[in-house]
Amino acid sequence: MEKMGFSVPTLFGLEGPCADEMRRLELNAVRAVDGRVTCIDSLDQIPRLNLNLRTGERVLLMIRAFPVESFNDLFEGTKDLPWERFIPRDGQFPVKGYCLNSMLKSVPACQRLIKKAIAARLGERYGLNTLPETGALYQVQFSIMGDTASLMLDSTGPGLHKRGYRAQGVAAPLRETLAAGLVLLSRYRGKDPLCDPFCGSGTIPIEAALIAKNRAPGLNRSFSAQKWEWLDKKLWMDAADEAMDKEFNGSYEIWGGDIDQSAVALARHNAQLAEVDDIVRFDVDDATRFHWGGLYGRVVTNPPYGERVMERKEAEELYRAFGVAWRKLPEGWKLYLLSSHTEFERTFGQKADKKRKLYNGMLKCDLFMYL
Repeated sequence: MEKMGFSVPTLFGLEGPCADEMRRLELNAVRAVDGRVTCIDSLDQIPRLNLNLRTGERVLLMIRAFPVESFNDLFEGTKDLPWERFIPRDGQFPVKGYCLNSMLKSVPACQRLIKKAIAARLGERYGLNTLPETGALYQVQFSIMGDTASLMLDSTGPGLHKRGYRAQGVAAPLRETLAAGLVLLSRYRGKDPLCDPFCGSGTIPIEAALIAKNRAPGLNRSFSAQKWEWLDKKLWMDAADEAMDKEFNGSYEIWGGDIDQSAVALARHNAQLAEVDDIVRFDVDDATRFHWGGLYGRVVTNPPYGERVMERKEAEELYRAFGVAWRKLPEGWKLYLLSSHTEFERTFGQKADKKRKLYNGMLKCDLFMYL
């Protein structure tokens, strides 16, 4: 199949892990930039990307980028693109996107103009005055940054973080793509014990289990591009078969604990939906008395920040008590803890060996690493 560009948006700070994933899929010209990873490859990679990516938010097919200085440039540039190559006569093509540092500041105006230009192009090609838009979804995405407009098609649908195993979460849930990113940044490969003493609805241990098993995170869900007429259905079956052939079967030590009994019950339910309940254990437990047998392992966790779930003072007391418990573990243990609290190290009682900036939604955080 022909080669085109792909753009995979990520949470800020996860561009590196996402680029590593795409290189492991042997994609061409992988490049990480702020907030996204790009590559150039054949269209038959759409199923592999959607099924396998853990840290990407969605898979966008780049139609073209072109210079714009006026709304007329945007209209003509959009109309000039071969939309009939991708959108059939009955395809739905809603438009959404954003403008940044551009002379074209109005997002709604850009949406309307792009929609009108695509409709004009398709109407001419299909000989229709009005397009029915009763068929499959071909979501058009645009970004106008400075004087460059980029037009894309979203092959994913609901974001890739929606794995299909979490129908509901607890207060302030951690996005699955970020949880997977934390596990990958800890360099966990399934060999050491992995614990999350603030597990909530179980997202970090479940993502760790999927990584340990090398199970593709998208196997239990559907994607918009599965209904695209020009993309062979067999490619999706082949990609799923390839992913399942690469799964591991082994014995793993993955544990999650939380003081909230209802959260633990929900975590167990989510693990069943993710089909990893055979290798993950969840218990009602107090993180301030956390201990674990064995000389080595890693803790990957996302405790309350004191901004949304609990008050700042309560969070500081929790960090202080958890720090005392942490320092009782043998030296072979490593800790990867995500927090937005600016005084975390002081209240925890120990300076981190390394820090990495990440974003939990719009909240700026640090991944504190104790190695």
